[in-house]
Amino acid sequence: MQGATHPDLDQVWRWLSEVPDPEIPVISLTDLGIIRNVAWDEDTLVVTVTPTYSGCPATSIINLDIETALRGHGIGKLRLERQLSPPWTTDWITPEGREKLRAYGIAPPVDGTAADGRLAGRISRLAGTSNLVIACPRCGSTHTEKISQFGSTPCKASYRCKDCLEPFDYFKCI
Repeated sequence: MQGATHPDLDQVWRWLSEVPDPEIPVISLTDLGIIRNVAWDEDTLVVTVTPTYSGCPATSIINLDIETALRGHGIGKLRLERQLSPPWTTDWITPEGREKLRAYGIAPPVDGTAADGRLAGRISRLAGTSNLVIACPRCGSTHTEKISQFGSTPCKASYRCKDCLEPFDYFKCI
């Protein structure tokens, strides 16, 4: 990109919005809310990423996918920065991302339970109870039950709808 003007940051954000999450390809990294910032540091594009949790096994693949996408658009100098504070929360998933999850068959996190309900959620999990109502992404019924705290990935729990009898993942609030 030497000798040329830098791509507009809005354009870079559009490119990043096309990069799918490797574990849930229907949702983009920007829909997931893990791309925290994009900025130019002279002639180097700096992309700040907050993983969904510090031990996320997909972090290296996510970084590779970001680098591959941006280099494919002609970005020569690129620096990826990992930001762990503040920690990622499911509240950062965009409304569009939540709808994409639902359409894909994954119940999105219940609004507002990540930040405000964090302590209450931990206490109820320790007690083995929860008053959290998870709607089935297939039929919309709230007559559901948790099958397992762990689903197909660490960030999801397994549920079953008691009406349509279909199993589904719930994207846990973090």
